[in-house]
Amino acid sequence: MEMEVKEGTIEASHIYKSFRGTEVLRDISLRCEPGHIYGFVGHNGSGKTVLFKCICGFLSCDRGEIKVGGKVMGKGLDMLTDAGIIIEEPGFLRKWSAYHNLEFLYTIRNKKDKGYLCSVLEKVGLEPGLRRPVGKYSLGMKQRLAIAQAIMEDPRILILDEPMNGLDKKGVGEMRELFLEMKAQGKVILLASHNREDIDLLCDEVYEMENGEMVGGVH
Repeated sequence: MEMEVKEGTIEASHIYKSFRGTEVLRDISLRCEPGHIYGFVGHNGSGKTVLFKCICGFLSCDRGEIKVGGKVMGKGLDMLTDAGIIIEEPGFLRKWSAYHNLEFLYTIRNKKDKGYLCSVLEKVGLEPGLRRPVGKYSLGMKQRLAIAQAIMEDPRILILDEPMNGLDKKGVGEMRELFLEMKAQGKVILLASHNREDIDLLCDEVYEMENGEMVGGVH
């Protein structure tokens, strides 16, 4: 009898990916379920970001299969939609304020709850009324805005590649609390970080990657 698959569960089976003949993911298998934070550790170039892009549907696998909520990426599901994603530097409208950046994305989907958008900015520690254009933001403020953008539609899945980049100690503490709150709400959270303290404090399970392979499994 097949095990019931919860909405948002991510399953990767024997994933391979190469670029120009160089293998960057080799036989990767994992399972990530709602209500947990999964840490991904490894040096730059270990394959973490490529794996995240494959899970999101930004890249296709050469071999293997990724399922999200039981649907196969590339067949039943082309790209993750119910997901908040931070991978590499997000693109912002640099001459617009933080609020107007969020508003632009939010109203594309015919949503117009300005009070809600303000609450999202406050949740990540940004002042909704601040008119300063995002192009003049510090790295930490841009990172807070990226997190706001990732969580604003209350997604079932969060895929976060180095989400603490540029944040000071206070900001890191606030974002850790936010991610734990979202875990308690039943989100599936995948977190790549070079900060071992983030991994130790936040993650229920940890995948270690090296040269495109999982080493040592989950611990």
